[in-house]
Amino acid sequence: MFISSAFAQTAPAAAGGDTQSSLMSMLPLVLMFVVLYFVMIRPQMKKTKEHRAMIDALAKGDEVVTGGGVLGKVTKLGDSYISLEIANGVEIQIQRSAVVQVLPKGSIK
Repeated sequence: MFISSAFAQTAPAAAGGDTQSSLMSMLPLVLMFVVLYFVMIRPQMKKTKEHRAMIDALAKGDEVVTGGGVLGKVTKLGDSYISLEIANGVEIQIQRSAVVQVLPKGSIK
């Protein structure tokens, strides 16, 4: 009654053998994931690997900075915790992963 004849017609059946156009329509999505990998994921994995190597290489006497900004000298090493001397006679225990930077020797006076 109020529906025009164009809306009342059924849609033509899609062609099943047009694989090239379906691959071309997925190409931007695949390219976006490739760019995302090289721009975000790969650099983050590299940074994590470098941080893990720095944490494993900690030794007694190293001067370090923690994530909270505390400077100290490593006095004891454990599997998951280290002891830092932050002042004469003042030691704190922190997790190894809290260390963000190893300073050159003699940086802390």
